[in-house]
Amino acid sequence: MLNGVRIIEIEGLGPGPFASMLLADLGADVIVVHRKGGAVTPGMPDRSLLDRGKRSIALDLKDADDLETLKALITTADGLIEGFRPGVMEKLGVGPEICHQLNPRLVYGRMTGWGQNGPLEKVAGHDLNYISMSGALWYSSAPDDAPQTPATLVGDIGGGAMYLVTGLLAGILNARETGQGTVVDAAIYDGSAHMMNLLMNLRQTGNLSDKRGRSLLDGPHWSRTYRCADGGFMTVQCLEPKFYALFLDLLGLSDDPDFQQQYNPKLWQTLTDRLTGIFASHPRDHWAEIFVGTDACVAPVLSPEEAKSHPMNAARNTWTEQGGNLQAAAAPRFSTYEWTPRPSPERGEHDAEIRASLKG
Repeated sequence: MLNGVRIIEIEGLGPGPFASMLLADLGADVIVVHRKGGAVTPGMPDRSLLDRGKRSIALDLKDADDLETLKALITTADGLIEGFRPGVMEKLGVGPEICHQLNPRLVYGRMTGWGQNGPLEKVAGHDLNYISMSGALWYSSAPDDAPQTPATLVGDIGGGAMYLVTGLLAGILNARETGQGTVVDAAIYDGSAHMMNLLMNLRQTGNLSDKRGRSLLDGPHWSRTYRCADGGFMTVQCLEPKFYALFLDLLGLSDDPDFQQQYNPKLWQTLTDRLTGIFASHPRDHWAEIFVGTDACVAPVLSPEEAKSHPMNAARNTWTEQGGNLQAAAAPRFSTYEWTPRPSPERGEHDAEIRASLKG
């Protein structure tokens, strides 16, 4: 889908590489500039899954010749991705002003936690810090528990990488019409807050409280995760009355007068306690078998390995193994484009071919 689009990625961590992986999944020619002689970050693999489908060139951006090679690459690119703190790329001599002199159509993507300006612009932070300050972490737990989210998904990926990709693609479309590039200021703080607008929509009708556990989606007994007898978990979120009625029917609770009061907040905790006891009476797979294929909006909590073995995955092939590494396929899908996994390069693997192309 992105055939003919070239993205230059300056090696970084987290949302930047994820964003360029997604662009590569969609067919863009992504050239990642790995640090020459750079050590692999502790805990990270030699060939990162996030580099799949990319080409690699190893450069030392403090070396004059290598910096000129990067500038030559920039003249051929539609977009650039960097994830340093504000000012670092300027000190290296490849900030937006210089790059737009080289390539006026370039879309310069900047991925940070706090953004390019503000009181925290040069302060260190991580995913959890950004979403805690933006408000995105507030509703992420049961009422009496400490807020906890799946690592990186809300901040680095949802609020960061996805907004960077959106900004890059919007900028590239605009540049093709106007000939003018732009700078994309993608801040996890901003993106994670923007995702909250779905919940802010509930606030307009009084269904979102500033106190956790009292809102339409985080307070009711029908919007919870329940522990089962074997330690597994089931998710329940039957918001609409017709789905809730089916949920009650499958549990044999249709005639219970308290459960019939779906939207009575005074009963939510009592009914949560009752469902806690019910789900704890049988293992997870017992409940999964009862609810599978129904509109009751109930599903088991699966690990990635379990998800790979589930019949759902047999139909969708969402989870796959490549070279012994479990990974998820590209998303979304297109009727005219079939994604096939491509390997991750070694650092500097494509140096010769990339340099040769610049001379041509």
